[in-house]
Amino acid sequence: MALPTADEIAETRTLHWQPRNLLGTLTLKELLFSNDYQVIAIKGILTSLVMLGLAGLFALTFRTELAVPGIQYFGARVYITLLTLHGMLMVFGFVIPLTLSVCYFLMPKLLKLDGLLWSGLAQWSYWLLALAAVLLLVGRPDFTWTFYTPMSLRVGGDLVWLGYLAIVLVGISEFLAGVMLIRNALAWRGGLMTMPLMGWAMLTVGAMLVISTPALSLVGTLLLTDWLGATAMFDPAAGGSTKTFLWMFWFYGHPAVYLPFVPAIGILYSLLPRFLGRPMWSHVSAIIAFSSLFLLSFVVFHHHFQPAVTEHTWVQRAFQILTLLIFIPSTLHVFNWIASLWQGRIPDSARRAVPFKFAIGAIFFVIYGGVTAFINAQISIDTDFIHNTYWIPAHFHAMFLGFCAQMAIAGIYFVYPYITGRHYNQTLANAHFWLWQIGIFGKVTMMFLLGLVFFPRWVVDYLPLTEWATPQMVLTIAANLIGLGFLVFVVNLALTVRHGRECSGDPWELGDDIAVPAGTPAPAE
Repeated sequence: MALPTADEIAETRTLHWQPRNLLGTLTLKELLFSNDYQVIAIKGILTSLVMLGLAGLFALTFRTELAVPGIQYFGARVYITLLTLHGMLMVFGFVIPLTLSVCYFLMPKLLKLDGLLWSGLAQWSYWLLALAAVLLLVGRPDFTWTFYTPMSLRVGGDLVWLGYLAIVLVGISEFLAGVMLIRNALAWRGGLMTMPLMGWAMLTVGAMLVISTPALSLVGTLLLTDWLGATAMFDPAAGGSTKTFLWMFWFYGHPAVYLPFVPAIGILYSLLPRFLGRPMWSHVSAIIAFSSLFLLSFVVFHHHFQPAVTEHTWVQRAFQILTLLIFIPSTLHVFNWIASLWQGRIPDSARRAVPFKFAIGAIFFVIYGGVTAFINAQISIDTDFIHNTYWIPAHFHAMFLGFCAQMAIAGIYFVYPYITGRHYNQTLANAHFWLWQIGIFGKVTMMFLLGLVFFPRWVVDYLPLTEWATPQMVLTIAANLIGLGFLVFVVNLALTVRHGRECSGDPWELGDDIAVPAGTPAPAE
């Protein structure tokens, strides 16, 4: 690889604008209704963090119940309700909108736009999603976040229809966001091959949203009409088919796992060059990876319901091969990140920067979650051994929490000086970083171990076996470390938004002799 030119290095450092106190000048009316892209991004970030707090509280509650065998505090109905709210708020209310909101803030700067085009769609997307969250909390459905039929038509009480309506609104909200993202990515004035990788990430996820989300809204609508007795699409007792539900839902459901993944990749491609002071190792391979990830994301979903298939045919084999092929674009991205880190010295200022640390932690977890995921594609192993165990939650917690959420948090730390005009507290930020690395690693590893000893998903009580009870206790401790880290994060932002050290110039200026933002001196490494 040829060494980058001075112009190329300068281009990597353009993700910068003048820090100012946006929060301090916002009125409540502007925060709620302004179509300014920065305000929409801030509102989305704040709301997503509230969703994380609620979903995390639900998780810690049922984690406390699962810490030891037996029923301590509540039974199966309360457990499955908490699990449902946790899953749906984490996926639809936290990780997808948070990664997108951070991208809303970064994308205009990287694509050299004055603001988000069609920002009104982002505004509508936000409010529809907020309404969906309220409906979920009021309706308190207990059909798990995948709302499989016929269970989702039999449980939930008189208010379960609010959950169906929430599903419809989520689909519409994400569709509107997708249209807006495509419009902005295509506004790039150069050729597609020269478009910044953030633009490619937004073009990819925008297309995924537009194509996949109508299926989600249709599923929610048909669940509602089936429940009302107007149709019988998914209800076997009335002549419907659960397999029809599986094909329709997972056509959205598997691309959905990439809806936070691709924006998180876009954030990583934006922050790494900024901190390293040099371009990414390969621009072209990243474009190839985005394109192939988009294509393959729609043709691997069948592996999600392999256990429901009684006869394995060429269809299952084809999906198995396609699932294995999707490792290629993911590996291209990871190799690009590692090569970019490897091709030169990492500045000391980058090593001290908390956003950079979270980015490195995220790379570790995408590798950890990825190298263990090939088993999910194996028909016999997935069907007979791991699919209904904790192995699957281990995989998606590594990817969603370990990679996507950590990259979103890295983005928040990066834009914080630009939003508030002040520095966050370095010591508290480092504490947050290490609590999350230890907590997420402990949580994911214990889930993998429980999967290997066939601990079943969706259960509130279990036999007092050592190989089950010990990992559950460690898992619960790890989950509490994650919760403590989030609390430290919130306290840090709340304290420094008014009293943090004021920014002057570029808060992320590269240079080994320049400290990164800190409320207190950076501790020795």
